[in-house]
Amino acid sequence: MRQEKYSLSADGWLEEAKHHKSGHFNQRPKDTMIDLLVLHNIHLPKGDLSSIDPVLDLMLGQLDSGTHPDFKALSKLRVSAHFLIARDGALYQFVSTEDRAWHAGISSFLGKDNCNDYAVGIELHGSDDCPFTKAQYQSLVHLTAAILSRYPAITTERIVGHSTIAPGRKTDPGPHFDWPYFFSSLQCEQGALL
Repeated sequence: MRQEKYSLSADGWLEEAKHHKSGHFNQRPKDTMIDLLVLHNIHLPKGDLSSIDPVLDLMLGQLDSGTHPDFKALSKLRVSAHFLIARDGALYQFVSTEDRAWHAGISSFLGKDNCNDYAVGIELHGSDDCPFTKAQYQSLVHLTAAILSRYPAITTERIVGHSTIAPGRKTDPGPHFDWPYFFSSLQCEQGALL
């Protein structure tokens, strides 16, 4: 799984990602330590993984509610993640990791609420109903290694699914996300980068 090392710039942008800057973000609370990584899955419309374009549009606040019945309820939704990984492994960035993206919603980790304040959010184009691709895992591992290098307070114990921080409300990244494979690949990547 070895590839060129990814790195986040001092202003929180990853050169290797396609930048699509979203207006859906704000500043993190002053002196907040970034110490959590949250993995999600997303697809639009429901059950359709044929195109990533509706997800890109949602993150940018450009989703046309008239193009599909499922989109009407999302027309005023203001959400974003820091990153999105497509089925082919393509990597998109919407918000600087130094800023607060709006991906976690009502959430708590180890008794600390408002995970958006201190978390980085990564969306994987997918659903609870299907496995993720090898290309997605490869991109995710390289991206995660870069995030851990930039934010050492994020340990592997502080990489969680949306379901962990919003139990009962969220289920992603879902039962098909292969946590053992992801963590073993990440460990190999980190070892190769030393």
